[in-house]
Amino acid sequence: MLGLQFDKYSDFGFLIKVDKCQLNHSSFYKRKLSKTSFKKTKLQEVDFTECDLSSSAFDDCDLQNVIFKNTNLQNADFRSSSNFTIDPENNQIKGAKFTLETVLGLLTKYNIKIEPNF
Repeated sequence: MLGLQFDKYSDFGFLIKVDKCQLNHSSFYKRKLSKTSFKKTKLQEVDFTECDLSSSAFDDCDLQNVIFKNTNLQNADFRSSSNFTIDPENNQIKGAKFTLETVLGLLTKYNIKIEPNF
């Protein structure tokens, strides 16, 4: 499924569980998606602007070019996902979970180079 506009649907009774899907180019603008589980899913170029994704889990997801802007990501889990960029200054990330490898997605805007120790 590509380019779905989930922001057009009523909030009443809206619930989504995503497992092994491809939702590239979709929009979840201003959706309340707290505690949502995204598993083994391609979410490339998805718009999560102003969403509530608190306590959501992104398990083995490809988040290339996803838009996180004014998004509530508190306690969200990004430990096994890849290719994301999140601006800590424009999103709520308190308690979000990352690994050492994935935390680099928080530093992209600073255009710094991080190299391994030898």
